[in-house]
Amino acid sequence: MVKKGKIRRICRGMYDYPKYSELLGQQLSPDHERVARAFARKFNWRILPTGDAALNMFGLSTQVVGKFVYLSDGPNRTYEICGYELEFRKTALKEIGFKQQESGLIVQALKALGKERITSGVCEKIRQQIEPEKYSKICKETRNVTSWIYDVIKKICREAELNG
Repeated sequence: MVKKGKIRRICRGMYDYPKYSELLGQQLSPDHERVARAFARKFNWRILPTGDAALNMFGLSTQVVGKFVYLSDGPNRTYEICGYELEFRKTALKEIGFKQQESGLIVQALKALGKERITSGVCEKIRQQIEPEKYSKICKETRNVTSWIYDVIKKICREAELNG
């Protein structure tokens, strides 16, 4: 199937269905998020995108990264995937052990921005990306993170409940 071009070998034991771009006239790179999730399933890891990716997911940054970094409860590993690097960094379970993926993404995005760069606009952009029924779960789940991050999360969730 690889020789016929039906599937593409990403790395040993991992394949995808290649997508072709008419505009570019070539195959597109594999989706880094899907590849990272496939590694997590394969090795039974918990993963969470680091700050830059989290900022992109919330629309707080348009910067394109050349190296995709994920926090993991597995070992430190780096993979070369079709022209980009996919890195997994071992971290403590308290950093990635959230039940709600949004909780971890918010924490990573706020860490990447830093306390001094948090504005009401940032809070509003994050709030728009969260489903209202998850506010209380996120607040409950992030109680033990750094205090200033938890204060911002409480503000995001409280204002959303007041405005909603």
